[in-house]
Amino acid sequence: MGFSPSHAILRLVTGAYLINSGVSKLSLDEERASALQGMAANAVPQVKQLPAATFGKALAASEIALGGALVLPLVPTKLAGLGLTAFGAGLLAVYGKTPGLTEADGIRPTQAGVAMAKDSWLAAIGLALVLDRKRRKVVKAGGSQKRR
Repeated sequence: MGFSPSHAILRLVTGAYLINSGVSKLSLDEERASALQGMAANAVPQVKQLPAATFGKALAASEIALGGALVLPLVPTKLAGLGLTAFGAGLLAVYGKTPGLTEADGIRPTQAGVAMAKDSWLAAIGLALVLDRKRRKVVKAGGSQKRR
């Protein structure tokens, strides 16, 4: 099942962060849920079709589920990484498409965008989990080296 120490560190820390973030969103008031929904709608306009309270609960549940997938060793690393990459990419899309979060170049964050720009680490960790290859052990047999 390949749960290396480096994967464990990335998965546990990121998973705990997402679980905490999701749990904190379980009790969102209508105003805060609506604000988050408005930002998300900049990247995915269809989220406006949901009631704000439903969007807030769905976001909370998604963060908790993704965090759980990351901390549970039963979930394969590449699968957990794909989920994290997709979630991080979604956050980066919100960052890139929300007016006032980036400088004129569309990349560097404004003061208001720093918090969202920091979410780039979620996408980066997800990609690292997906792209990491297992290293094969080199076994010496009869003077020659073979890869297993």
